[in-house]
Amino acid sequence: MKTMKLIHLLAFALAITLVATGCKHKPVGVTPIPRGGEGMVGEPGPGDTLKVGGGPLPENWTPDMMNQDRDALAAYTIHFAYDSAAIRHSERSGLQAVATALKGDPSTKLLIEGNCDERGTEEYNRALGERRALAAREALAKQGVDSSRVRTISYGKDKPTDSGHDEAAWSKDRRDDFVLLHPKM
Repeated sequence: MKTMKLIHLLAFALAITLVATGCKHKPVGVTPIPRGGEGMVGEPGPGDTLKVGGGPLPENWTPDMMNQDRDALAAYTIHFAYDSAAIRHSERSGLQAVATALKGDPSTKLLIEGNCDERGTEEYNRALGERRALAAREALAKQGVDSSRVRTISYGKDKPTDSGHDEAAWSKDRRDDFVLLHPKM
């Protein structure tokens, strides 16, 4: 009888211990968000010096060091399918125009802003916006744009263009915006 009470007491204590401590597990499908650069990706490596106008920019230049022209490339914003970072064939002409603009003036740089619609978690949308911006950066590099002239940032779902809550609004929010950067004089 005492043995049975002891077994039940030990089983109860084991159950309480398991419930209290839980099981640690690693979340599946979570993409880590880069820290330290506020979402900036693709910093130049050591020893890289970027020439702008008559003088060099620091190795770790940021878009804040330059004048931002949001209107110059606004017509070439590219849009994405739901939950995708793949650039559609129909968006390639816009990327070609951006590449041509950058090749035409070697003193300019580019900021690519990745955006998502309001669905999904903050972390997921930041990672998806980053993948979208990086996809555009890679596509521009394939067209001959030096990737050290390009910075990317993800805003996730923080900067919607349409305040609606339907597919028509969401399709406008799934985008990459291009900001042309000119040297400050």
